[in-house]
Amino acid sequence: MKYFHGISFLFLVGLLACASPQDRAYEAQEKVHKERLRLVDEYKTCMANAGQDKQKMEACDQYLKAAEALK
Repeated sequence: MKYFHGISFLFLVGLLACASPQDRAYEAQEKVHKERLRLVDEYKTCMANAGQDKQKMEACDQYLKAAEALK
């Protein structure tokens, strides 16, 4: 059984290594997109918690700026 697991593992590693550059680019783009969404969610949460406090609202801008930088 150990032999079978070893072959399965090597087969899986081989498949992952054969991913095309385009596939890797799509994966990287997806990660960036997910990070932007996370930052926008953080911004919305921060703004909701800030209420009418201008200082807190300005502090929330860091999330929005970080999301915009990932465009």
